[in-house]
Amino acid sequence: MKRFIIFLWAALIMTSCSNNSNNPLLKTWNTPFQVPPFASIKEKHFLPAFEKAMQKHQAEIGAIVDNGETATFDNTIAALDASGSLLDRVENVFSNLNSANTNEQLQAIAKELAPLRSKHYDDINLNVKLFRRVKAVYDKKEELTLSTEQARLLEETYKGFVRSGANLSEQDKAKLRDVNEKLSMLTLKFGENILAETNDFKLVLTDSSDLEGLPQWLIDQAADAAKEAGEGAWVFTLHKPSWIPFLQYSAKRDLREKLYTAWMHIGDNNNEQDNKEVISKIVSLRVKKANLLGYASWADYVLDDKMAKNPQNVFNLLDQVWTPALNRAKAEVYDMQKLIDAEGGGFKLDTWDWWYYAEKIRQQKYALNDDLLKPYFQLENVRRGLFDVAHKLYGLQIEPLKDLPVYQKDVLAYDVKEADGSHAAVLYMDFFPRPGKRSGAWMTSFRKEYKKDGKKVSPVISMVMNFSKPTGDAPSLLTLDEVLTMFHEFGHSLHGMLSDCTYRSLSGTSVKRDFVELPSQIMENWASEPEVIKSFAKHYQTGEPIPDDLVAKIENSKHFNQGFATVEYLAASYLDMDYHTVQDTTPIADINQFERTAMNRIGLIPEIIPRYRSTYFQHIFSGGYSSGYYSYLWAEVLDADAFQAFKETGLFDQKTAASFRHNILERGGTEDPMVLYRRFRGRAPEITPLLKRRGLL
Repeated sequence: MKRFIIFLWAALIMTSCSNNSNNPLLKTWNTPFQVPPFASIKEKHFLPAFEKAMQKHQAEIGAIVDNGETATFDNTIAALDASGSLLDRVENVFSNLNSANTNEQLQAIAKELAPLRSKHYDDINLNVKLFRRVKAVYDKKEELTLSTEQARLLEETYKGFVRSGANLSEQDKAKLRDVNEKLSMLTLKFGENILAETNDFKLVLTDSSDLEGLPQWLIDQAADAAKEAGEGAWVFTLHKPSWIPFLQYSAKRDLREKLYTAWMHIGDNNNEQDNKEVISKIVSLRVKKANLLGYASWADYVLDDKMAKNPQNVFNLLDQVWTPALNRAKAEVYDMQKLIDAEGGGFKLDTWDWWYYAEKIRQQKYALNDDLLKPYFQLENVRRGLFDVAHKLYGLQIEPLKDLPVYQKDVLAYDVKEADGSHAAVLYMDFFPRPGKRSGAWMTSFRKEYKKDGKKVSPVISMVMNFSKPTGDAPSLLTLDEVLTMFHEFGHSLHGMLSDCTYRSLSGTSVKRDFVELPSQIMENWASEPEVIKSFAKHYQTGEPIPDDLVAKIENSKHFNQGFATVEYLAASYLDMDYHTVQDTTPIADINQFERTAMNRIGLIPEIIPRYRSTYFQHIFSGGYSSGYYSYLWAEVLDADAFQAFKETGLFDQKTAASFRHNILERGGTEDPMVLYRRFRGRAPEITPLLKRRGLL
């Protein structure tokens, strides 16, 4: 049946190729703010649109190459940045739908597109005549009168060609093309396998005694999931709003083990969706690519273009935090084991027990749990609080756009306006899990900000999350962690929405990977400030504001479980670096053994596993974080230090907010990130605020 659908789909695509004039992806969008006309876009439109857009892009490149005039910044570098706008538009729609609302047809198209896209960009990056013109401009950069942004674009464009293989021999270019094509297919497969495994598993319960310890809101959520699945009375899944609270509250140790073991083995079940061989091939190919480009390892290649510069600097950063974090985690193990023994448990704490006993410790020490907090964190109220923070900091006015096209019925759209009422951006917010959405939370764009003919093109930004759905008569009620996640992704969104750059390739979040998390992570600070919490936390039934004693408990529990949170994150960061400092192109024979060896090397305790085990480590094997998962820690060094500026002057101090907006949020990748940070803070960042915040000093 599956094969028949794909064949049928191919036939439909062939039929549509002859009628591009009716393809909405290729037409001018007459929608409000020129957002994608989602209702008109069908799967059959994508392949013809990609074909046409790639042809147009190649024609634009051809015009640059064949320009008879001497290469200049305008006719080569700026022209190159402006090229491919149609392809960029088509790619943004497709990739965002394939991540947030995919189906079998879109996944089949993605497989067909992967090698075509790889070849298309290699044809540009390895174009000898094009690089010759880029180099001609670069070689005389000292003679040119360029703005700071223009100089940065020239530098990044030239470096991008070199890092993409422009200086290689024809023989090595052919090898690089082959590696790039294979990697494009493997990284796609890795993500698809995770989505399939996540959707396939269900913990189906029929006996009410198996619900012991679970709060009513979670039981109601599981009942709704069972109705959707058409089986059992209650269903728990591998989506975070389901499995995390189950582990926190379920008194049934055997069921906790079953659910957690399923999570631990995503992509590691020796079936069609197994990712171990995929990882082995990806790592080997990345070493080959790095070697072709003159680097000893993939990490050396990646980090050469990041703030960290080299692997040793990353390991030095991780090592500074590892020992105090591990010591704190061991103390947390001691407390939980003591509790298990006091209850007569008769077993040693294991990984699937951590969430349950940590929750008990939290209730004992701080008299705090999600049952107490969730009624005050109604999604709509948190969203209003978030928008209020943006208004107080930057004067933004964010209003609903009820008739704007959306790609899925649950998605909400907003008009983001400046203080003077002028339009700044469109913001989409997509809150709830569904089978066609990958796990996690992310910010993305359907259109980045840039300037065309001197006029600003406003961005279209999307925040995608996987929060607890409304259940029965209750609205969506968030955990504190979900509240922090919403603020985090909104920080990324501000980076995209407030961008004020001329060139598309430098705008918004187009910054070094180990700098991109600063705007997102600093926003989390406001979410946990008592003044801010009290502004939006209202009981969803009574409208009563959150009591002061609950706010105090949140504040007092900030250091709770920080050993675990830091250690599981650092373990994943070390794992990422260990994979990508490999210098042997021979495929890794045993991925699970490689992971065990990496974790043993750092002394990871058996009660904790890495935040992402290898086979579902999407950030590094199908995302953009390979050799870069450490960047969340580096960004936290930056954000903890940067937030101190607000603590020193006031949470909503206008001068400090204006400086952060101008020097960080608006500037994109137009200057070296450390230059931008120093300009805001007046000095280099310090690590002490991070250690203090996590209670690790």
